[in-house]
Amino acid sequence: MKKHVVIFEARGGSDKGKYGYRRDSKPIIESLNKRGWSAEIVFYDDAHRGEIYRHTQNKADAYISRVNPGNLPNEVGYFQMLRELVNNGVEGLPHPDAMVAYGAKNSVERLKGTDMVPEDVYTYYDFDALKENFPKSLLKGVRVLKQNRGSTGEGIWRVEVIDADKYKKTIPLTAKLKLTEARDNHTEEKTLQEFLEFCIQYLEGENGMLLDMPFLERIKEGEIRVLMLRDQAVNVVHKKPADTPDAFSATLFSGAKYRYDKPDQWPELVAVIENTLPMMQRRLGNYDLPLIWTADFILDTDKKTGEDKYVLGEINASCVGFTTHLELSENIADEVLSLLDAESVVNQNWPAFNR
Repeated sequence: MKKHVVIFEARGGSDKGKYGYRRDSKPIIESLNKRGWSAEIVFYDDAHRGEIYRHTQNKADAYISRVNPGNLPNEVGYFQMLRELVNNGVEGLPHPDAMVAYGAKNSVERLKGTDMVPEDVYTYYDFDALKENFPKSLLKGVRVLKQNRGSTGEGIWRVEVIDADKYKKTIPLTAKLKLTEARDNHTEEKTLQEFLEFCIQYLEGENGMLLDMPFLERIKEGEIRVLMLRDQAVNVVHKKPADTPDAFSATLFSGAKYRYDKPDQWPELVAVIENTLPMMQRRLGNYDLPLIWTADFILDTDKKTGEDKYVLGEINASCVGFTTHLELSENIADEVLSLLDAESVVNQNWPAFNR
């Protein structure tokens, strides 16, 4: 073994510290150093892709991807490089295809029908599908439409038909909508036609898509984010939106209040995740679980039993942060070395199991 790990980052973005890199990357390096391994941060850009590839392949046993694809002008070259590294023996944490499978918004739709996702969830990949099907969704009530890219609530819209009682069978393109964006909870009014045309921007380019979900009123009680280290829940963040009439965003920027809990304070939710993991892996491509990932949940009420249930709203697997619990770098380093040790002795043509 070379006993070296490369941590990929992208320049820019709101997740960086004073010197341009993520504040929670250096603790990973320090924790690896304590275990006799070296590590470094490499900033990816397309212009130096070949040089970065050769450096990583020659020097590293593994990479850890901490790049938000939204911070890259074009993510295609980055994912191509990661696939080449994995194909040539560098361990991918996570594998680039796992990053796409878990991190894309359509991962929620692919899990519908499980204990975490209701059937009333749809993904649109082109304008014709959006125009045909989204008005039908609006007949059922208030919806949330999420773009595949972006962060901190950008391009996540709560969509409510004004005077909805007037429309029984169809919602015309001239119907007025009240729109609230999760980025800052600001509201706008557009006709359905205007909003559909506005959403074309979210369907363009590589991996363009929109996720259509029912709006859950109990978001007012808070969104629950579970931070996972592969198959272990290690932290829970309860994010309560600002106490204003239109607020539904759980981002700090929008005024949400955060509370940090231990997983054992949420035993029912952790049990739901653990019980669903095998099915989640199968439905999302049978890849190894990402090294660090999160699952966001909102409380709902089961119409049949009247009991609480947790609904999955989103999975994040690209560049999950843990700045409020930097001690988790110790767990991360242990998991990285355990994984690489297993990879060094097991023939991957006949693996013992998939985690």
